[in-house]
Amino acid sequence: MLSGRVARTAAATACSALMGALLLPASTAHAAERTVNGGRLDWGIKSSFQRYVTGPIAQGNFTLQGGSATVGAGQFRFHSANGTYDPDTGAFRAGFSGGVRFTGHKKPNGDLQLDLTISRPTVRISGGSGTLYADMVSKQLKTGKVTSAAQVPLASLNLSGVDMRGGGSPVALNGIPATLTAQGATAFEGYYTAGTALDPVSLSADVAAAATEPAPKPSQETPQPGKKDEKAEKDKAGADKKDEKSEKDGKGDKKPAAGRIEDAAVDWGVRRTFREYVNGSIANGEWKLTDGAQDGGALFRFPEGKGTYEKKALDATFTGTVRFFGDQGLDLTFSRVAVTTKGAKGTLFADVKNSAFHDAKVPLVTFDTAALKTSGGLVTITEAPAELTAQGSKAFGGMYKAGTRMDPVSLAVALDTKAELPALPDLGSDPSPSPAPEKSAEATPADQGDTTEKAAAAEDSSGFPAVPVAIGAGVLLLAALAFWFVRSRRAGTTDAG
Repeated sequence: MLSGRVARTAAATACSALMGALLLPASTAHAAERTVNGGRLDWGIKSSFQRYVTGPIAQGNFTLQGGSATVGAGQFRFHSANGTYDPDTGAFRAGFSGGVRFTGHKKPNGDLQLDLTISRPTVRISGGSGTLYADMVSKQLKTGKVTSAAQVPLASLNLSGVDMRGGGSPVALNGIPATLTAQGATAFEGYYTAGTALDPVSLSADVAAAATEPAPKPSQETPQPGKKDEKAEKDKAGADKKDEKSEKDGKGDKKPAAGRIEDAAVDWGVRRTFREYVNGSIANGEWKLTDGAQDGGALFRFPEGKGTYEKKALDATFTGTVRFFGDQGLDLTFSRVAVTTKGAKGTLFADVKNSAFHDAKVPLVTFDTAALKTSGGLVTITEAPAELTAQGSKAFGGMYKAGTRMDPVSLAVALDTKAELPALPDLGSDPSPSPAPEKSAEATPADQGDTTEKAAAAEDSSGFPAVPVAIGAGVLLLAALAFWFVRSRRAGTTDAG
């Protein structure tokens, strides 16, 4: 039998260890919140509204802002997702860039009765319910008063049958039903009432991998005789040779040659309606990018520019090829893009190939260079208006006449190695198709939000309620220790008597 002092010590130690384990923060049982960086959101807002704006009644149009694009049948693509994701609870927040402006009902004096802008959509999901927010600027039909509001809760998202927990990347949602909120109806200036069904929402967002513990650094080895700091000697010898080579080449701190380009890129989307024609129901086509060309959603980037720039005159060629193909004999390729600027005018050239036309360095569009800026070794032209040339019209097989407004041209030229080109809109990775959410007759996500969120927070990723079970087991163990402690004291007292 243990002595009374030994028994008390053992019991106290066990209780202390147990309480320490039970009082650990609950967050240690969950994976860390992860960063969302890159991705897109596809949403048509409301298809019937688009038709109304561009139809015979409103006789209006829409314009894209901030790098947004059109995709598929009447959807707008917002880009560059940024936010957070908790794989244990499924909590998700992602903001997207870009916007769309609807205009219509133009008066004889040029004023617009209909003027609505929706931009910077943000999706927030928590506890099984979701909401889409957006910045909104709208004009009242009757008074003409313009109102603006940031991050209006525009649409409620029905996530029935969707489990956001898991932790994979990218996080992808397809065809999520959306309904207009009361605040959204107000921001829509009464075009629709609260509860009106909007177009479904789809998104894909890249999630950063969970952080890993850094590997311990190896201890320094004890120098061996005759091998005194070999690494330092080698590094010194390499540095000496590098300095010697620089002196011989005369490239120590030598500045770049005048007029030389370090890097450059030109961004051009060809024409929005042409892209819509390509992937629409008529051509049923697509486009393919090769040779380094990049997809920015509403534009194509032709990178790795080489050439000269001096006294605001540019002469540069770029890499990248874009090919459009589909039904109705559609097969058009642009490659070896080149740009020249002189005075207030710029010209974009390309090698062109289609079924009836094949020529090199065709002047496709001309653009205005009045907005050219130079800052920190970087020359930029942002969204310069562009018009189709006569030769460009031939390249399109006469589909568009000379003088037709084409997509704007953006240009960035780095004159030194420290200058960085503007980032391309980040569309994220391509997700594998996921099933649409199941329709359910149960309570809406808004009705069950608090309960679901608390339940998710109390469970680990496997769905097992770890915290309640651990506490219950701890209580039983403490009771057993207390009983054993009392028995040992009684036994000790009896022996002493």
